Amino acid sequence: MHLFGVLLAGGVVVPLNPLLKAREVGYHLTDAGATVVFTVPEAADEVQAGATPAGSRVAVVAGDGGPAPSAPGRSPIADRDDDDTAVILYTSGTTGRPKGAELTHENLRSNAAVTRETLIETGPDDVVMGCLPLFHVFGLTCGLLASVQAGSCLSLIPRFDGAKALEVIERDGVTVFEGVPTMYAAMLAARDADGTLGGDVATIRTCICGGAPLPVELLNRFEATLGCVILEGYGLSESAPVACFNHPHLERKPGTVGVSVADVALRVVDTEGNEVADGEVGEIVISGPNVMKGYWRRPEVTAETVVEGWLRTGDLAVRDTEGCFTIVDRKKDMIIRGGYNVYPREVEEVLYEHPGVAEAAVIGIPHETLGEEVAAAVALKAGHEASPDDVREFVKERIAPYKYPREVWIVPELPKGPTGKILRREVHAPVGT
Repeated sequence: MHLFGVLLAGGVVVPLNPLLKAREVGYHLTDAGATVVFTVPEAADEVQAGATPAGSRVAVVAGDGGPAPSAPGRSPIADRDDDDTAVILYTSGTTGRPKGAELTHENLRSNAAVTRETLIETGPDDVVMGCLPLFHVFGLTCGLLASVQAGSCLSLIPRFDGAKALEVIERDGVTVFEGVPTMYAAMLAARDADGTLGGDVATIRTCICGGAPLPVELLNRFEATLGCVILEGYGLSESAPVACFNHPHLERKPGTVGVSVADVALRVVDTEGNEVADGEVGEIVISGPNVMKGYWRRPEVTAETVVEGWLRTGDLAVRDTEGCFTIVDRKKDMIIRGGYNVYPREVEEVLYEHPGVAEAAVIGIPHETLGEEVAAAVALKAGHEASPDDVREFVKERIAPYKYPREVWIVPELPKGPTGKILRREVHAPVGT
């Protein structure tokens, strides 16, 4: 409710992860110039420690249903334009310190409307599963804002757990589930642990997935178990987020992220900005009402990222002759092994086909003669055993010789971000590899 209160008063909202430490909180508040920060009691100490040097006032909000701090009275609703900044969302900072993407009222309104009307088709009778954190653009737009627009119920859980999610689906009669790939994997793992699905999930009519590429093998296993279709889409913080999607009434192509959504255009271009032919790899660029206003107080970076109205995503993709896009990888994640391009996503797809693999991340590691070598970190399913050699040979049989990972190591789990997305940049080879 504080989000809507700030917006109605004419302010700008800067959503933050409550797990941030004081140093991180201080950076975000200082960079944004935040005057007030709302927090729950559990995070109050870290927030206060970060807010003090930033000069931000802290308001602790009751997290147990108790009374919130009293307000002096009702303020008039501010007159705001469509192009005024509503939210500043800080990106993950894979290329440096986090940058604040300025999303306008129109960015958020239009993208929530497209999601609600044409993709998940929600209404007042729907119950949407709110597993996604609301400080992330996926949960904010597709979960909270789209549900509020539709008058749907948003069923929230404070921290994702596969078994708990299955319980809540049955308890609340969830009709729409929104998640990232690791959430689908976690629910399957919970089912595998006790041999059941954990409850009645027959109320689900739509599942959507975003935030990271969904391995086709995981999609197939989940659908076979749950009996529903997963619709995968693509977007990023800077596009508010949804840019393309496997629409519910069009033929779905597993492994793709579908076609562009209403009023949004996507192109695949080369390094010079020229559109490439269908079937060729290039960078996705996006244009439409969902493209951010810019990066907060970073005009130079904005000018490099939004060029003549087109958002340069840094994501590599191919488009087929029917207009469907397949994400290949991030430009910076591409591995160049002996002059050959290796896309981690392609290798990970094969790893997920291994019956014992629960999670996988492929990275490049330095090599004296090849420049880079392909390597993989793998987490196994509960009750399954496999050696690095087993995994390596499995992939070797199914992929070109220059692509399979020469180095494989088994880990208990892979590092993840707040949405559950695997953080490939935090995967490191063991010492001596």
